[in-house]
Amino acid sequence: MPQYIAFLRGINVGGHRIRMDRLRSLFEELDLTEVSTFIASGNVIFSTETDDSEALSDKIERHLAQELGYEVATFLRSPTQLADIAARHRAADDEDTAPTSSHYVIFLRAPAPEALRSELADLESDMDQFDVFQTEIHWRIKGKLSDSPLFDGGLNRATRAIPTTTRNMNTLRRIAAKLDVSRSP
Repeated sequence: MPQYIAFLRGINVGGHRIRMDRLRSLFEELDLTEVSTFIASGNVIFSTETDDSEALSDKIERHLAQELGYEVATFLRSPTQLADIAARHRAADDEDTAPTSSHYVIFLRAPAPEALRSELADLESDMDQFDVFQTEIHWRIKGKLSDSPLFDGGLNRATRAIPTTTRNMNTLRRIAAKLDVSRSP
């Protein structure tokens, strides 16, 4: 039975508060099984009968919008995909000895269009670096997230027309470790 991790945008931020037991029940209402959440920021692990992740993502989004009253962009990844994401750039992270360096992953639904790649290249600086890999953007910051000049809207302007959600790499690695998935196919 396929397993997925849903990365939801707008959960427990910006005045949209939801308890994790309620979020789990919303997923169970869709006949998803083995539902669990990981920290209270919209990370939901579940199993399902379907392997059509695009249709499943649309179904989850419609249900959450109906039940919560606002749109919740949903980004699904399989455990193997998450393990690949979590492993990516590990060497670069390990080489960076600055105690306050940060690594975030921005999830996209489809591969990043060239216009977005160009805008990200224009935003790069000594502090902010971007690496685009298909449906994820790795954002490495020399310092804390709040230190970046892109923290207060600069990056949002670049991604304004593209649904995204962002997670700290440490969170993604913890979820991958919890799932204990090998990266081999």
